[in-house]
Amino acid sequence: MTENLKMPGWWAGIGLAVFVSAAAGLVAEWIGVAVLGFAKSPVSAIMMAIVLGMIIANAIRLPESLQPGLRFCASAVLRLGIMLLGIRLSLTGAGQFTLVALPFVIAAITIGLFTVGLLGRYLGLSKQLSGLIAVGTSICGCTAIVATAPLLKANESEVSYAVACITVFGLAAMFIYPVLAHQVFASQPELAGLFLGTSIHETAQVAGAGMMYEAHFNAPVALDIATVTKLVRNLCMIAVIPLIGFLYGVERNRGDSIRIDYLSMIPWFIVGFALMSAIRTVGDMGDKPFGVLDPTLWKEIVLYVRDAAERCLLVAMAAVGLTSMFAGIVKIGMRPFVLGLFAAALIGGVSFALISLFATDLIALLV
Repeated sequence: MTENLKMPGWWAGIGLAVFVSAAAGLVAEWIGVAVLGFAKSPVSAIMMAIVLGMIIANAIRLPESLQPGLRFCASAVLRLGIMLLGIRLSLTGAGQFTLVALPFVIAAITIGLFTVGLLGRYLGLSKQLSGLIAVGTSICGCTAIVATAPLLKANESEVSYAVACITVFGLAAMFIYPVLAHQVFASQPELAGLFLGTSIHETAQVAGAGMMYEAHFNAPVALDIATVTKLVRNLCMIAVIPLIGFLYGVERNRGDSIRIDYLSMIPWFIVGFALMSAIRTVGDMGDKPFGVLDPTLWKEIVLYVRDAAERCLLVAMAAVGLTSMFAGIVKIGMRPFVLGLFAAALIGGVSFALISLFATDLIALLV
């Protein structure tokens, strides 16, 4: 990290992401107000940041020196934004959403892991590639793929194909699913958030979809529950990765061993999210927050932190767009593409069906 601070390209990559995020806000406002004639723009700055980033990345060959800074924004800045989102929820609210999300997450993961492997074998793909696509689709995208690859003894091309599948279909879902969720769950934005959190692959993609839904349909609860649901999926990696090794692993020579670092599978931003929720919970207790603050000042602090979280996510989404290459679609190949498409549709379909049937009653019981 300290080496990056001395690299001009690292700072330039961050600067480009910040510039695109700022331009996205202006363009979204211009399109919605000046072009479409609305008093308040219905165009999401988050969506515009991703679109502008993708246009720039695929129209201009960006210098390789910018990539570390862009990756920093798409990972560290994203995680900081998610951590700060915890200020929006008390521990009680976060805990209730967790209990609601857990059964749907477990069901989607279980069905995805077992079914994707069967189709992968039918298509003649390796067990390793099938397993990587299954775990990336079911749990938490590229993070799960990278964590699982050594356990499955997957080679670099298999990891690359799996990551490309997750990126392509996750980006498509990020744009399509908020609209679909609103069409189906228009009167219940909490169900829309639950659907986004269980069906979209990457943490960044879920955050982007949740923010688009919030911006377009004025439903903050959708972003809240989508975020909590995705964090629950991320934590499931601790239990699922050993299962992946059993289902998709290959025979090992004697003496071969892979140590699984379970502690590293608990992302720091999940802990940070819980900490921010705890701070919000304590701050909202009593007449004077923390016994010393003026209530008006505390409300201003909460709003400031929420605004900082959204700005971090906007910069991160710009970086996601700037690192998304259309060439990845060609790179995947037809059979992995078919498996990735099936996996994405399966998780989305299972999530939609279960949420439609059971979520309303479960929320009434727990929230």
